Amino acid sequence: MRHRRFACRPGGRRTDMVLPLIIVESEMPMSTKSHPRPTPAQREELGKMAREAAPVGQNAQFRPSAERADPVAILEEQARTRVPELVPVRYGRMLVSPFTFFRGAAAGMAADLAGTPDSGLTVQLCGDAHLSNFGMFASPERSLVFDVNDFDETHPGPWEWDVKRLAASVEIAGRDNEFGPKKRRKAVLAVARGYQQGMAEFAGLGQLDLWYARADLYEQRDTIRAELTKARRKTFDKALAKARGRTSARAFGKFTGVVDGERRILASPPLIMPVRDLLPDLERAEFEELFRLLLSDYRRTLQSDRRHLLDTFEFVDMARKVVGVGSVGTRCWIVLMRGRDADDVLFLQVKEAQRSVIAEYGGRPAPEGDQVGDQVGEGERVVHGQRLMQAVSDIFLGWQTAEGIDGRQRDFYVRQLADWKGSVVVEGLSAPELAAYGRLCGRTLARAHARTGDRIAIAAYLGQDEAFPEAIADFAALYADQNERDYAALQEARLAGRIPVESGL
Repeated sequence: MRHRRFACRPGGRRTDMVLPLIIVESEMPMSTKSHPRPTPAQREELGKMAREAAPVGQNAQFRPSAERADPVAILEEQARTRVPELVPVRYGRMLVSPFTFFRGAAAGMAADLAGTPDSGLTVQLCGDAHLSNFGMFASPERSLVFDVNDFDETHPGPWEWDVKRLAASVEIAGRDNEFGPKKRRKAVLAVARGYQQGMAEFAGLGQLDLWYARADLYEQRDTIRAELTKARRKTFDKALAKARGRTSARAFGKFTGVVDGERRILASPPLIMPVRDLLPDLERAEFEELFRLLLSDYRRTLQSDRRHLLDTFEFVDMARKVVGVGSVGTRCWIVLMRGRDADDVLFLQVKEAQRSVIAEYGGRPAPEGDQVGDQVGEGERVVHGQRLMQAVSDIFLGWQTAEGIDGRQRDFYVRQLADWKGSVVVEGLSAPELAAYGRLCGRTLARAHARTGDRIAIAAYLGQDEAFPEAIADFAALYADQNERDYAALQEARLAGRIPVESGL
């Protein structure tokens, strides 16, 4: 059994202590297994030891230090590496509400979480596990599944960080929806209990059963509908149908039109800018050729059968597209590909991957085994993290490093732009629905963490009592207060002319 020194900060103070580090089968390459595998009982004991060393009640703590970084300065630092004309759009989207601000402030929260106590148990983190980063999408077998769906910030780290970001997002969403304190706390408790109960269930599964576990929305449709009102059942059914309608064919009709007799991506400045509108003809031709090379090289990161499928499509057109809130300003392209004929299309999204905020502001170095951190390129980090955490992933998910318009080398990851994708509109949820959705997200996050961390040790650390849910609810309320102060700071920066803002986009 190896031992690892880890840091926990009881009472806000850092103390070093040594606990056994149990490595489960999925975390250790077969070639390095020179010692007997730890038994479930040994792994459970590790979790209990961690609970004694870092009591679950410490998860309630949040005390911003006097040296806490200016939240606006963190955003300004990120803006240095982004497309300058899109930075005002990012600020405009973040200023819509405290919840949209929170969506874009993953870096600030990562810096804050680095100063909080944790159990010392590491998983592959999503890194940005707020409510809006969960959703529906198609599996390769064409079923509709629910899972975490954003991995730009994925990196190894304490499992608590994802749970706290998810819980805080529920508290903040509840405030935005004008729910009272009791209703908000009930929703946050549902998140923590969903994670706690889910981890206990997954701790009892075998390796293969865990790996195959997923939330198939059609298989669970009746169970989900039973918790909804009659009106909401209709809304749920419409959401499933709407998600299935989000395909490359729909994107083709939405984003393209006839330009000079050819079907091309249409401009919608500044959100969608075809490359023909960004560069003169000669530079455009050179850049498109570079992009063709990117796609050709990216194919090597796919399975052989998927490489064959990709080869049946040809490049038609491309455009820069603004996506999300926190991602605004990173370089993101949509690529129109043609298959058998003009009506047989594939839309790919090629998105820049920058350094994870978890690594930037306090993450942990990648441990041995399958968890992915600083040892690979950023695009590869995103893809490997997604494949580790998701039950199923996009068949075209891959990565590449390529030269940009400015001649600089950047990392990208590639996936389909639209493949039955759908998400819940958080702003429209009632208090009971927010609690039910939060519980589903908590359980989903537990399943994702269980794939890469020691699920038995984490379940033992969590226990079965109310100590953990109550602590997380306390933390969420404290951090929502901090989020409101940070949101106010961004508003003040706008009024003072410190930051450029473009609203309504």
